[in-house]
Amino acid sequence: MTTTTQPARVRFAPSPTGYLHLGGLRTALFNWLYARNTGGQFILRIEDTDQTRYNPESLDDLMHGLRWLGLEWDEGPDVGGPYGPYVQSERKAIYHDYIQRLLDSGHAYHCYVSESELETMREAQRASGQQLGYDRRHRWLSAAERAAFVAEGRPSVIRFAAPLEGITRVHDMIRGDVEVPSDSVLDPVLIKSDGMPTYHFANVIDDHLMAITHILRADEWLSSAPLHKQLYDAFGWEMPKLAHLPVILDPSGKGKMSKRKKIVDGKEYLALVHEFIDAGYLADAMFNFLTNIGWNFDPEHEVFEREEVIERFSNIAAINPKPATLPYEKLEWLNGVYIRNMATAELHQRLVPFLARDLGIDEDELERNETLSELMPLIQERIKLLSEATPYVDWAFKPASEITYDDPAAFIGRKMSLDETLAVLAAGIALIEQLDAFTIQKLEVAFRAQSEAMAIKVGPFLTPFRVAITGKTVAPPLFESMVAIGRAETLARLGNGLAFLRQPVTESA
Repeated sequence: MTTTTQPARVRFAPSPTGYLHLGGLRTALFNWLYARNTGGQFILRIEDTDQTRYNPESLDDLMHGLRWLGLEWDEGPDVGGPYGPYVQSERKAIYHDYIQRLLDSGHAYHCYVSESELETMREAQRASGQQLGYDRRHRWLSAAERAAFVAEGRPSVIRFAAPLEGITRVHDMIRGDVEVPSDSVLDPVLIKSDGMPTYHFANVIDDHLMAITHILRADEWLSSAPLHKQLYDAFGWEMPKLAHLPVILDPSGKGKMSKRKKIVDGKEYLALVHEFIDAGYLADAMFNFLTNIGWNFDPEHEVFEREEVIERFSNIAAINPKPATLPYEKLEWLNGVYIRNMATAELHQRLVPFLARDLGIDEDELERNETLSELMPLIQERIKLLSEATPYVDWAFKPASEITYDDPAAFIGRKMSLDETLAVLAAGIALIEQLDAFTIQKLEVAFRAQSEAMAIKVGPFLTPFRVAITGKTVAPPLFESMVAIGRAETLARLGNGLAFLRQPVTESA
């Protein structure tokens, strides 16, 4: 069965050894969607048994990334729940109880082989072309041999005594049945010499004790599924339903998505979730984007509401097992769609942290800034990322004296001369001074009439005003920009621009 009418208990169980990347976020999203569709629970469990690679910043990064996307968990380290603790390093005593059960039943044994002996074994296997893996040499030690190793003080690990006969069969809800010879599972380590469990052992114990019903995890764990099935069988437990999600490829479609920034065909692509947040991507756009990586909401709809996705995400078999390429251009497009559909007041609030960072202005001041509010509609159609807003508005937060000009040619419109440009600026200043009301409509009517009177097309006519006011050749709509900064500031900037243009004329006279 690939659908369920029963509430599903699913888990996202990251290892805090690195920062959350898009592949992990997609796995968490699919688990969350299935839990919400079935009215079940989404559990966050932290699998920190690899203490040598533990990154103390990773846990905060993981939680922040999940909450940014809106994937709140029903049970987890910081919210608690009936099956805690939800951090594996805090469950060590539990694992020791269950490993003892396997030792007592003959499904596990102590192995005293040293690292140097294991490396010698591997070298011999390579030389003879054998399968690399533990050769079970300590599986059948006598009591006396074990006692001798203990007396010697030799450290040990505890290994699983895998079945030596038959076939191990695992059903995957996406890929169907997976079968391997049972003896191909080469007695992996369950408890390390430091007493910590390996991933394979701890995740089986935790999934059972936490009553997990469905495991949706990355494709890379498919090869481990037979081992996990054997462990469930050794305990006499029913295994949760499995679904291994398709690999995510980089934009070239040729390589697996990296866990760090990657250059593909000369373009840099982000990988870590916090990088996307810092770049100004919106959670709703990312939600839409990731939903369609390996699963499809509807070929006719690129933009949809979360509740619509939850309602449809019921059939795990509908997930495509084939590797999925990340179309980053679509993510940028989606982000632009969400920005354009956003209320300008909300966009103002969303942009404040980015502008505060770039402009060095206090966030509280930017939140109250009326000029910024007036500029919102002007830039909303022009940006795809929140981080792209600064160049469109930074000029408005400088006094006229700090607007600098480098090239007189930037002022000169197409097919215009320097003298015509000077005349246009002077005429524009006179118009602004004479206007009875400084409004967008009044400015547009007056400037278009002046353009016609001087027999200069509107586009080239407006060029020197845009550059004088912003210091840029590309800027928000001109008349709206003038009104945003006010008449006095507009005249000051136009005066500075006129003075700048007159300098080379005076010097060459």
